[in-house]
Amino acid sequence: MSSASESPDKATANNPVKHPNSRIAVLTSHFPTTMSSEKDAALAASAAPPSADSPTIFDKIINKEIPAKVVYEDDKVLAFRDIAPQAPTHILLIPKIKDGLTGLSKAEERHCEILGRLLYTAKLVAKQEGLEDGYRVVINDGPNGCQSVYHVHVHLLGGRQMNWPPG
Repeated sequence: MSSASESPDKATANNPVKHPNSRIAVLTSHFPTTMSSEKDAALAASAAPPSADSPTIFDKIINKEIPAKVVYEDDKVLAFRDIAPQAPTHILLIPKIKDGLTGLSKAEERHCEILGRLLYTAKLVAKQEGLEDGYRVVINDGPNGCQSVYHVHVHLLGGRQMNWPPG
């Protein structure tokens, strides 16, 4: 039960966004400022694009330096719940080794295997999540595609009726 006289410390402890040890607080601490939207985050990320080998927040998740709610992991792919879900089910799938693949537009023929593996894994995770009625798979690329983390990743969205056009 909350009241107006509740201490700020208790209010912070009960708010997962403000609590300093929460997943959201830890993850958002790695972004330079609070973004008002994914579009703003993508534009900020593109202002100083990282080199192909620069570590990203996803590298920290792979290395277990940042917590994530992992739903699938094998030797090549890691899948975890998005911290700002856009659907009841919103999972990110990432290659464990970036290999210069910062975005889909940077793909080379040598990346065909991992790109196929990401899509196949999206199908496996969708089944695991009970998305029998359908789902959407999205890859954002570059600033106009609203890419905010330059480590190729697949969004798996489901659990509700999707709309068209998407953007």
